Amino acid sequence: MRSKSKYLLFLFPILLFFGFQLIEQKAPVSSDWPEITQTAKPWTRWWWMGNAVDEKNLSKLLETYNAAGLGGVEIAPIYGAKGYEDRYIDFLSEDWLSMLDFTVTKANSLGMGVDITQGTGWPYGGPQVSLVNAATRMVIQDYEKADGKALATPILFQKKKESQPDAQLIAVMAYDENNKAIEITKFVDQDGKLNWNEPGSYQIKAIFLDKTGQMVKRAAPGGVGFTLDHFSKSAVDAYNSYFEKAFAGKDYGFRAFYNDSFEVYGADFTSSLFEEFKKRRGYDLKEFLPYLESEENTEIVRRVKSDYRETINDLLLNNFTKNWTDWAHSQSKLTKNQAHGSPGNLLDLYAAVDIPECETFGSSYFPIPGLRRDSADIRNVDPDPIMLKFASSAAHLTGKNLVSSETFTWLGEHFKSSFSQMKPEVEQAFLAGVNHIFYHGVTYSPEDVSYPGWLFYASLNLTQQNSLWPHFKGFNDFIARSQAILQTGQADNELLVYWPVYDVWAEPKGKMEMITVHAVDEWLHPTEFYKQSKKLMELGYSLDFISDDMIAKSKVNKGLIQTSDKNSAKVLIIPETEFMPIETLQIILKLAENGAKIIFQSKPKSIPGYHSDQKSKESTFNQLWSSIVFKEGKSKVGKGEIYLSDNLSKTLEELEIYREKLVDSGLDFIRRKVADGTYYFVVNHSADPISQTISLNTKAGTIMAMDPLTGKRGTISLESTADGTNVNLYLKSGESIFLKTFDEKVDLGIHAWPDYRKSVATTDISKNWKLAFTQGQPKLPVPQSMDTIKSWTNIGDPEADDFSGQASYSSEFDFKKSEGKHYLLTIDKVYESAKIWINGEYAGNSWSIPYQLDISEHLVNGKNTIKIEVANLMANSIRYLDRNGIEWRNYHEINFVNIDYKPFDASNWKTMPSGLDGKIQISEYY
Repeated sequence: MRSKSKYLLFLFPILLFFGFQLIEQKAPVSSDWPEITQTAKPWTRWWWMGNAVDEKNLSKLLETYNAAGLGGVEIAPIYGAKGYEDRYIDFLSEDWLSMLDFTVTKANSLGMGVDITQGTGWPYGGPQVSLVNAATRMVIQDYEKADGKALATPILFQKKKESQPDAQLIAVMAYDENNKAIEITKFVDQDGKLNWNEPGSYQIKAIFLDKTGQMVKRAAPGGVGFTLDHFSKSAVDAYNSYFEKAFAGKDYGFRAFYNDSFEVYGADFTSSLFEEFKKRRGYDLKEFLPYLESEENTEIVRRVKSDYRETINDLLLNNFTKNWTDWAHSQSKLTKNQAHGSPGNLLDLYAAVDIPECETFGSSYFPIPGLRRDSADIRNVDPDPIMLKFASSAAHLTGKNLVSSETFTWLGEHFKSSFSQMKPEVEQAFLAGVNHIFYHGVTYSPEDVSYPGWLFYASLNLTQQNSLWPHFKGFNDFIARSQAILQTGQADNELLVYWPVYDVWAEPKGKMEMITVHAVDEWLHPTEFYKQSKKLMELGYSLDFISDDMIAKSKVNKGLIQTSDKNSAKVLIIPETEFMPIETLQIILKLAENGAKIIFQSKPKSIPGYHSDQKSKESTFNQLWSSIVFKEGKSKVGKGEIYLSDNLSKTLEELEIYREKLVDSGLDFIRRKVADGTYYFVVNHSADPISQTISLNTKAGTIMAMDPLTGKRGTISLESTADGTNVNLYLKSGESIFLKTFDEKVDLGIHAWPDYRKSVATTDISKNWKLAFTQGQPKLPVPQSMDTIKSWTNIGDPEADDFSGQASYSSEFDFKKSEGKHYLLTIDKVYESAKIWINGEYAGNSWSIPYQLDISEHLVNGKNTIKIEVANLMANSIRYLDRNGIEWRNYHEINFVNIDYKPFDASNWKTMPSGLDGKIQISEYY
């Protein structure tokens, strides 16, 4: 008995452990929506005009923002409004820090977050930036020295303005007719006389370290000064030190420092560049200046420029981005950075911060019927969602969860952007991997400033004075529900596509290669990288972009390429590439040896950069490539495989890496992997409704549909297949839905998802409505009665034509309701957002195409009442102000401009339709 007791005592912990394991495995699966966290809610850039803020208005505005569903603010101090100079507060002064402290404390009490721009306006800079630490450029002055004759012209910096400071002479180089270089700096005296007269004719180049003179753009009081030299570690350290001292002694509790897109114009140099170049590239750039300046499409020009641009990248990445992030971490803060616009490797720059941030700029075309896109009100910019994937790829591959976006910049002309226009734009960002939306933006405007309040010069202006504001929470809730899922689990992308940045850096035109959003037609669209990535995505593959450095940091785990502890992919694709470093090819071969699968579209043609032993290095590269022995396009390398194929999709099928065929129907998607299954975000941006069986490359026991517009959920019937799961899906044009696939068959305890394919009966309630104006500008029009519902800008009332605000349509109707049926209210046209009450109960918000809402639980048999509160755009009331000469825009610096950056004037605008129009119907479904 004693020995048996001991045996049982020994077994008890083991049985207990496995018992807990079984309990954990059999724990009920939740069908709830993921928690709406602070970061799941959208945040906004918060323009502090003139820093003219006070505690009373800060408190009230934060409460207003919180009530509207915003999760946080990003403080961005800028220029101020005229006439309020007595309220201005200097940036980083004791008063300003007190306002920051109050803001963070108040925000925290509301459960909101705060980020701050580390400066005012943009880019980084200010009065603390000395001339030595200011943005720098290389100026090269040319002289011709004839054979046997001394140089008559003194080598002195040629100022373009008398006020321009003297530039520092760095070096003087002489080049013979074969461009062989001799440094002759020591022969130049203090008066600029060249005491050097070697036989022969020479081109003389004097290299000066000059300052760009760029000042901070849109600076706030206390923030005026030179732009920072981002390539200089000492300059960046001094800049960070200034803020460290300002914040010393108190933790102000904000989350992150933020850095805007790289708009440092003309900065292409720093004092250590030649030294750093020689250390990193192995030769003296000064000896190759004729090639750096040339735009001839020759091999040596392209190689020298590539080396120069790579060096600039190294300095930006190490001296600014990584250095800045390390410093922020020492202050217990995160960093949020927009890498686009810079001259560096976007993937590595994004990856070096805590929250990579991309930007949506301008308006995309979507063929959704009824979606307004007036050519007169949009920028001449075609956003490309692939551009957004540079930020999301960097986050995914390095295991960072948040990918933010500066969203809706110049989506349309001021005061003309609706929620229905914003929805497909933000969905497009979600599909590209964005999951942390920041609006651009909201302007702090005090209570005593009359309508329309203080406004930033660029749209989108969503402020508390905006006529859409009372309906803003509905849009914010849609984003919050979506991001709650998109921030859950991990990205589920099977492909890695190599971005050949050296091909970009080898562009013979120009000196710097600024990789901007607006120049994608030059550096992105013509490349095979772009064409193949776009093609693969259109075929239904999920992918991320990968850099040379990210490849170097990857390893193989169970045949998958693991880029971090939180991310892995099935295959690495190398699109047609002109330049690839030897080191990258070596690492790719090592990955293959350890079990990775690699596909080359073609052999990389060469190695990047200029090398004194070019032939030897090219030979090494070719020998490495030759070690891959292909048989019918396939090579077994160690435990892995390397393919040579121009038909990527065919090779992926051979590798049993399958595309999501749901895209064949016209749907777009993105996936997130979670512990018990997979989330699919599925969007119909096509022109037609989609009603068909779609296949998912995920084996599921149960599938739940989740509507981010309403938060409603329901189970969907499924059919298991050999490759995954089939589901019947119906989405009208403009609709989106989340599908949650559960690995096991589970009882979620929720109803089945309604089938809205075909109605069995329809009731038209378009007749006999009353209209009452409730709140808005410039004055409330008189109430109206309507035989048939129509927009309030179509009733022949000039005051209604000028009105921006909210108005309520109300009516009564008789209805026969059947148990177990679903009833969908549809409105042909909503200008621009509708809140709906049925029988006095709030039923929901309808602001996006298609304008519909399930009102089943609110209807009763017999007589019903309906009230629809509509909020329109600000455009009509702004037109009224301009037509009547009422001044409302009066700001320092840029004041207020239209979408083409010309003086803003709405007086000639046409009336924007407002209210409801067309049929209003209730359709019955089984």
